[in-house]
Amino acid sequence: MSQDTDTPWERQVLERLASETLAERRRARRWNVAIRLVFLAYLIAVTLSLMKPWSPEGLAGNAQITAKVKVEGILLPDSPANAKALIEGLRRAAKAPNAKGILLEMNSPGGSPVQAALVYDAIRRLKKEKPDLPVVAVVQDMCASGCYYIAAAADKIYVSPYSIVGSIGVIMNGFGFVEAMKKLGIERRLLTAGEHKALLDPFSPVKPEEKAHVQGLLNEVHRQFIAAVRQGRGPRLKDDPKIFSGLIWVGHQGIELGLADAIGDTYSVAREVIGVEKIVDFTPEENVWERLARRFGTSLGTMLAAAVGSARLGP
Repeated sequence: MSQDTDTPWERQVLERLASETLAERRRARRWNVAIRLVFLAYLIAVTLSLMKPWSPEGLAGNAQITAKVKVEGILLPDSPANAKALIEGLRRAAKAPNAKGILLEMNSPGGSPVQAALVYDAIRRLKKEKPDLPVVAVVQDMCASGCYYIAAAADKIYVSPYSIVGSIGVIMNGFGFVEAMKKLGIERRLLTAGEHKALLDPFSPVKPEEKAHVQGLLNEVHRQFIAAVRQGRGPRLKDDPKIFSGLIWVGHQGIELGLADAIGDTYSVAREVIGVEKIVDFTPEENVWERLARRFGTSLGTMLAAAVGSARLGP
């Protein structure tokens, strides 16, 4: 076959290859542009999050307001409902010159007793510094355990008929695998420096003296919890031992026991108790950068822990 005959066929192949190459390059350019735009949007979001946060004081104007602080979610140092954030919200609310009262909007199953105690003490200090500024708690779905610890510091507690309140107790739980290991023929090899360093190890039999020690710790935390509730609620509490047993109650039962004062929601309490219908939320919001930093720190900590291995100083 002559070269002239081969030329049209070869040309068609070359043209097709060139066309596909150009199309692929165009697609690559479009993806590069899209990725850069997404990255730019991310940088803008991070930059905005690092700027001065929204100030409720500045938007409230001169009209009187009800300053709201939300206690929402599990009370933990690394959760949005942590003592540092809640205390900052209380501080900002108390500094607002046009705030006629502070409303704590409660919706939490509890959490760390340390976080709860820190917020409780902060509310007590605030009430001493500003005795004319009422602090009231309004329970939504649940205010149990550590959440109720905080609510007990308020002047009054309002609930829905279906709210859950109570759970005034302390819990520590886990599992024991000793018998299962025996059945499977698994040998536990545990080395410690310190007689009780493996306190309540789930793969070893429970030592009576260690169990008694931990129970004593729980009893002491419970005692402090009870003292805080009694201090906050005073003579309103009924003389009923079930109150501090860890049981929970619905709203009207809580009122009968003195754990709450009356039925009310956020808006009715703002309007009728504090006397100002306008509500401004002073709850600090976690910004994007803080969330990313915490997640990065958690991932990094996990990687380091895996690298170090099983040796540890902590519990």
